[in-house]
Amino acid sequence: MYKVFVNNTPIILSTKKSIEDYKVIQIKDADFPSIIRDILVKGTKYHLYHKKEDKLIEYLYTKLPVVIAGGGKVYNTNNEILFIRRNGKWDLPKGKAEKNEDMETAAIREVEEETGVTGLKITKFLYRSYHIFKRNGEFRLKVTYWFEMKTDYDGELIPQKDEGITKVKWKDRKKAKKALLDSYANITQLFSYDYLS
Repeated sequence: MYKVFVNNTPIILSTKKSIEDYKVIQIKDADFPSIIRDILVKGTKYHLYHKKEDKLIEYLYTKLPVVIAGGGKVYNTNNEILFIRRNGKWDLPKGKAEKNEDMETAAIREVEEETGVTGLKITKFLYRSYHIFKRNGEFRLKVTYWFEMKTDYDGELIPQKDEGITKVKWKDRKKAKKALLDSYANITQLFSYDYLS
């Protein structure tokens, strides 16, 4: 199963033929602009179905222009997590991969550019998130490869203002939980249930 977020509403992609309270459509027949408008205007819940799991992502990538990005859930030596404030929400640093750039390099570069933090080391791959955004009047699918990172950087945090970032903060568990109440559902997915409870 996959979740593709439109704001904080997930479109469910799965091999199940039905999910209660969700409008079911075969993914190959899905008209994404109509589905997105329906979610934004009416709050309709959608479940896109295909009997083969590998076909779900294959079809998804044909439905909208795809933007590939890399991002980081970054821990410092105090086990605090690096957050950014952008568009009035708390977020984690991430950004578009450059042409022929591997995901690990893209993720580290974006974290450095957006926050000023250096000395980043990837400890593991977390997962891929999917969300839909609008740019120049066109809906696009952003696929972000998330990595857990560690750093012993304790210097100045520098928000990348030209990317709309207004703050960069290290947050302990209590402050991170509070920030996640003012964040995005696809970011909250990066945190375990145990962490949030």
